[in-house]
Amino acid sequence: MSLSILNNISSLMAENSLNATQASLQKTLQELSTGQRINSGADDAAGLAIANGLQANVTALTQSAQNATDGVGMLQVADGALSQVTTLLNRAVTLATESSTGTVTDSQRQALDAEYQSIQSEITQIGSNTTYNGQAVFTAGATNVFLSDGVDNSPITAQTGTLSAAGLLQGGGNQVLAANGAVSDGDNVTIGGTTYTFKTAAYMAAHQNGATAGAVNVAIDGNADPLTALQNTMANLAAAVDGGTGAGTAYQGGGGANADAVASASGNTITFELTAAGQTLGATNVVSTVGQGAEFGFLDGATFSASGSSDLLTAQDAQTALAAINTAIATVANNRGDLGAVINRLQAASNVMTTQQQNLTSAESGIMSADIGQVTANMSQYTILQQTGIAALQQSNQMQQSVLKLLQ
Repeated sequence: MSLSILNNISSLMAENSLNATQASLQKTLQELSTGQRINSGADDAAGLAIANGLQANVTALTQSAQNATDGVGMLQVADGALSQVTTLLNRAVTLATESSTGTVTDSQRQALDAEYQSIQSEITQIGSNTTYNGQAVFTAGATNVFLSDGVDNSPITAQTGTLSAAGLLQGGGNQVLAANGAVSDGDNVTIGGTTYTFKTAAYMAAHQNGATAGAVNVAIDGNADPLTALQNTMANLAAAVDGGTGAGTAYQGGGGANADAVASASGNTITFELTAAGQTLGATNVVSTVGQGAEFGFLDGATFSASGSSDLLTAQDAQTALAAINTAIATVANNRGDLGAVINRLQAASNVMTTQQQNLTSAESGIMSADIGQVTANMSQYTILQQTGIAALQQSNQMQQSVLKLLQ
């Protein structure tokens, strides 16, 4: 090898090797400080994409498990409230049984009834005031507990229903109403919180997709026979209340079943029966006519009277109330059973999601986590190479100084 002073090749080689060692050492130190094998897309693009997807799954499962826990908490609150309702109903059984016997005086029955009325008030208070996270627990609407693994969604529906003394102890009242006179365009009837407006078949055909928001239009039957037309129109109304189609003619508008009552038609009469939600509205003004024409109306009034007895003032009333109380106890027990089934389902789902979370976290860790033992060994190697590289660079820089000895 000839001596040269223009370029120091050995110095360049040592410098390049030292730079490579320095880069490797820096990456090793980064892995040690973060605990991760992949710290940027350049480290492992495919691995980073897989790991990020797994992290999203783990995040969704973690929150879904919390959602399930919250759902269990709400249902346990409902179950606890229903347990107290059962206790109150058991006391009501005692009161009704005592009032039913002939050895009790009317004044004593008044005292028994006063406590019975207090029990009913307390049941209604429990239904109205039981809350979870600031929201009423006993409602007609369903509560959806949203569960997801980040890809697939599987909500679980919990239905507590409304809770009131009227709904439990009055046996769900009903009213049979008979239509009187022909139905004209624009006549309407209000059932609970929904108004049903009668419209001609021609109007319905022309406005199939143009119903007023929140309105429910019911088709007036066009049969030439007035009685048949009235009967078919009442069938359409009953179908609209129940959220179906009526007598071959579809109704349109707000749609959906009425929350406060169900209906069934027979001839020109309709039987309206309160739902659990309708029980909370009280016994009047659930059905009322607000028709335009004077001909249309109901023969036997427009108020809704709830059936059943809810007092202990006579022996007969007490016996009737006792039957309603026993039915209410069975209803509450069934409701608690339904809630228990949903609680068990939510707990099972939470356990499954926790296991999934554990396994996915393990898989994500296998991709992202640094092998600390290997990284530590690498750091020792690169530290030594760094030191030897610096020494080699120093020696290569001193080699050219030997040329000066030729000039002495």
